[in-house]
Amino acid sequence: MSHFTHIKTRFQNLFYLEKALTKLNINHEKQRKSINDSKSYSTSLVISQSNGYDIEFVWNGQEYELVADMSFWKQSSPVETFIDTISQQYAGEVIIGESQKIGFQPIKYQQNSDGSNTLVLERWNS
Repeated sequence: MSHFTHIKTRFQNLFYLEKALTKLNINHEKQRKSINDSKSYSTSLVISQSNGYDIEFVWNGQEYELVADMSFWKQSSPVETFIDTISQQYAGEVIIGESQKIGFQPIKYQQNSDGSNTLVLERWNS
């Protein structure tokens, strides 16, 4: 019997979430689903697993929560580490993307040996 776990996240932007997964080489695909048999649709990101028990990031109205059957988790790291890694990459993508909207450009992005990232942005006044 399957028991799906819904794990809350802080992922609110599909574009940045998808960009983070791509940068981490996590294969995924978008799926459009109707909401409550209405004409409204939601987009989920699905990560296929070799055992057929896929992982999904599903919009719950506030954020993309991770939905998976923990009994069939087949990623290379535990779920907590998996989410932390995606969260760190997601945060970097949000910072870069939103900063560029107001004129900043990334000039350095470095992964440090302690697992943290260093990001340097600059903006020139005209």
